[in-house]
Amino acid sequence: MISIKTERELELMRKAGSVVAVTLQELREAVRPGVTTASLDELAERTVRKLGARPAFKGYNGFPATICTSVNEQVVHGIPGPRRLKPGDIVSIDMGAVVEGYFGDAAITVAVGEVEPEVAELLRVAEECLYRGIEMAEAGRHLSDISHAIQRHAEAHRCSVVRQYVGHGIGKQMHEDPPVPNYGRPNRGPLLKPGMTLAIEPMVNLGGFDVETLDDNWTVVTVDGRYSAHFEHTVAITSNGPEILTRWQ
Repeated sequence: MISIKTERELELMRKAGSVVAVTLQELREAVRPGVTTASLDELAERTVRKLGARPAFKGYNGFPATICTSVNEQVVHGIPGPRRLKPGDIVSIDMGAVVEGYFGDAAITVAVGEVEPEVAELLRVAEECLYRGIEMAEAGRHLSDISHAIQRHAEAHRCSVVRQYVGHGIGKQMHEDPPVPNYGRPNRGPLLKPGMTLAIEPMVNLGGFDVETLDDNWTVVTVDGRYSAHFEHTVAITSNGPEILTRWQ
């Protein structure tokens, strides 16, 4: 069942989304050559708690950290640790926060110093895919209109979208109905209604869309070893169009 949020619930999700946005902005500024992914995780937890929220990921299904840090060919769910970022790397940072029982969830991918032109293009296209999807998050449209817009934009730029992992509804739970794929034909699935809240999150690869999970049972990587980028926002469907609850500056 897809839940419809009240204005009070949306206000709590705005607060959670603001915590996520502020934290991601601090993390973006902290990314540089030599920084460890563990130090980014420590910064994230300090910031979330300072802002009066709780990290949403830490302990979720046993995940050990506040953020996911997925480097280069890692797609999602990378575990922070001693790895030091190098010039030319990219790092996807995915995180969530909880305020009074309501969740916000977002992700960015950040270049570490100068990157190869095709990698810079990947980052641009992946972020554009996010906003193409958000543009379709309007009351009266079908859920798959979001999916189709993301896939069409990625493939128009010779990239692929991951099939095995998708966006999701969000609210009192991190993952709620409906699933939000990043591919598919338009005009399918449930109609979007005011009060629905979705985590829209394209995962876009330079190569093929096939992925696999490493032996840590968390880190997802591209099968062909090519780079992947991940961007995400929590979005509310309103009568005036989509509202991004995790908007960063």
